[in-house]
Amino acid sequence: MYDLIIVGGGPSGSSAGRIAGIKGLKTLLLEKEDFPRYKPCGGALSEHAISYLDFELPESMIEKEIFGGRIRFHDNSIDHYKDQRLSVIVTRSIFDSYLLEKARETGIDFRLNEKVTDITQKKAYVCVKSRNTVYRSRFVIIATGSQGSLKHLVRRPDGKEEYGVCLVTEIEENDEKIDQYLKNIIEMQFGVSGAGYGWIFPHRGYYSVGAGSVMADHLDNPKKAVKDYLRFNGFTGEHKLNGHVIPCGGYKREILRGRILLSGDAAGFVDAFTGEGLAYAIRSGQLASDVIAELIGKRSDLSELEDYKKRCNSEFGEHLRYSLFFSKIMHYFPERSFNAFINDTEILDSFFDVVAFKKTYKDLIKWIVYNFKLAWLKKNDYNE
Repeated sequence: MYDLIIVGGGPSGSSAGRIAGIKGLKTLLLEKEDFPRYKPCGGALSEHAISYLDFELPESMIEKEIFGGRIRFHDNSIDHYKDQRLSVIVTRSIFDSYLLEKARETGIDFRLNEKVTDITQKKAYVCVKSRNTVYRSRFVIIATGSQGSLKHLVRRPDGKEEYGVCLVTEIEENDEKIDQYLKNIIEMQFGVSGAGYGWIFPHRGYYSVGAGSVMADHLDNPKKAVKDYLRFNGFTGEHKLNGHVIPCGGYKREILRGRILLSGDAAGFVDAFTGEGLAYAIRSGQLASDVIAELIGKRSDLSELEDYKKRCNSEFGEHLRYSLFFSKIMHYFPERSFNAFINDTEILDSFFDVVAFKKTYKDLIKWIVYNFKLAWLKKNDYNE
């Protein structure tokens, strides 16, 4: 009998596992794949996400440091830098393996290449069935990302407007040319894939290039959108496209049922505008293990698990809800919104503060509304 079984060895599961091990919980982590494994992702790890880690990342893992961005809309673009680092670029297969190793070093049990096929709740424990055996645990965290159906043991499936589709490829290039094109910045081009964007992220020896939409009902043909984006940026030839589904954050989803908790993408914790999910994956995994450890330590009843919902909502729930509101504003009025982005450096500067988690989307929306109202009043006063 385990105290905790974690299903999924990605950033959220590994983060949950590390906290559980530190807290002294008898923990088993089950992961369906072997590590390192390929993960389709741009690889931008925000300072916000890094701030949750209780250890330093090896310098060799950091391929590029990002201090700003190139924002493009149609034929217009602007490069904007901040004084502080916003993110670093990592290769996800390496980063994810490192997080898993940091969880393993706390003494938890783990099984790779072991897929969980079913989870059944009993009165006092949970049965976790894999292809190989059946395990028992007092609590379970499902941290399987956006894939699979295990999360539906806790919450309903997403509607079409509640998830997105992204496709990405890796294009080899020498570092000198990469630095000439993108020196300490990432590129985001809006208006190419419905309610989403195309991106070019600079890695060590290659570009990560992709496009997608945070809302699947706004993207009729994802593959065509990415291929058009590649051609538009001069990337000719055939490129292998790897896709993944991402939940659109901000929607109300159940994240707890009985003794089972959801974390990370499985819980729908993703920024609805940027698609950033790593920070919320890491933090929600930590919070889930924290709450379980507290409950076991106090020998409280299951109602104490409700604290997990409260803590997630307090730390980032409102932020994600406003990210959805902001995304809808930007993409429903793209010409006006993104042209303002490109032509007003104050708006762009405030947006990068949101990326750095120094401001919230709520702060940004209030700032934009106030300044647009002020500009409108000045214009009308002048006309009078």
